[in-house]
Amino acid sequence: MNIGDRVRLLHGKEEGIIRKISSSGRIEVEIEDGFVIPAMKSEAVVISEVEKSYFGESKVQEDFSEIPQAISAPKDQGIYLAFVPVNDQNLSLYLINDSKQDYLVHVSEVFGNNQRTLLAEQVKPGIAKKFDDRLLKEMDEWPAFLLRFIPIQQRLEKGIPPFERQLKIKPTQFFKHLSTAPFLNKSAYLFHLEQTTKELDIRSLNYELEQLNPKPEEKPVKKPARSIDLHIEELVEDHQSMSNSEKLRIQLETFERKLDQAIQSGMDEITFIHGIGNGVLRKEIHKRLSQLGNIKYFQDTQKDQWGYGATLVRIS
Repeated sequence: MNIGDRVRLLHGKEEGIIRKISSSGRIEVEIEDGFVIPAMKSEAVVISEVEKSYFGESKVQEDFSEIPQAISAPKDQGIYLAFVPVNDQNLSLYLINDSKQDYLVHVSEVFGNNQRTLLAEQVKPGIAKKFDDRLLKEMDEWPAFLLRFIPIQQRLEKGIPPFERQLKIKPTQFFKHLSTAPFLNKSAYLFHLEQTTKELDIRSLNYELEQLNPKPEEKPVKKPARSIDLHIEELVEDHQSMSNSEKLRIQLETFERKLDQAIQSGMDEITFIHGIGNGVLRKEIHKRLSQLGNIKYFQDTQKDQWGYGATLVRIS
C-alpha cells in the first residue's frame, strides 16, 4: 500500500486515492468529491487493475461525480442541518429553515449526560444560520447533535407541536448526503430534520424529568447559634499545616453556610466573630454582606470584648 494507490474502505462504500501514510499506520484517503477521510491501513484494501477490468468502474464514483440539486421538501417540513465544506479539512455547520414557519431553535452537542449549547435563538423562514465549525478528520470524535424546535405562532390557529431530533454522524453514511443546500446554493452534506422526528409532549416530558430527578423533601432548617466563632482552631482540629488560603476558604464557607441557615430559619440577627488579624477575613465578609439584598445592615459589634473582631448582621 503506497501513496497514490486506489483503495476501498472496508467499513463503507467509499473509494479514493491514498494521499498520506503516517508511521502510526494511519492513512488519508481522498475520495471523489475532494474530501479526505482519515482511516487505518487495516480498514482499507487496494483496488487492483484486474478488479477494475473485470467489474468495471465502481458505481460509488458516479454517486460523487454528480451532485444532486437541492432537496425539495414540503414547505412545512423544510428544516435541514447542513455541513458546508470550507476546504478539504473544514466544515461549517448551518441550520436552514426552508419552511413557512418561525421556530425557536436550541442546538446543543451531547457528551453523555453533559451538553453544550451551540445555538439558541429564533430562526425565521428563508434563513441559513451558521452556528459552528468542525474538522473533517475528527468526525469519529464528534458528539451527537441535539436539536429542539418550538414553533412561533403569531395568530390564533391550530397548535403546531414542538419536536426534537438527535443526530450522531457516522462517516459511512455522512458522505451519502451530498446535495445542494437551499439558499446557500453550495454543495453540502444535508440532513433533513423532520423525516423521523418525534413530537414532544411537554407535560409528559416534565413528568419524566420529575421522576428522574424527584424534588427532595424539604426539611426544616435548624437555627445556628446567634454567635459564630470563625477562628480556624474552632472549625478544624489539624490546622497547623494549612496554608492561609485554605484557612480563609474554610472560614468563608462556614460564614456563608451559617448565614444561609440564619436567613432560612427566620432569625433576625447573627454575629460572626472573625478576629482582627490582618483584616482579610473581616474585609471579605463585609464585602459579601454588602452584595446581599436581604441584609438590613451590618456593623462591628462587641468592641469591648473583640475590638473590631466581630460583625453583627441584621437580617431583613
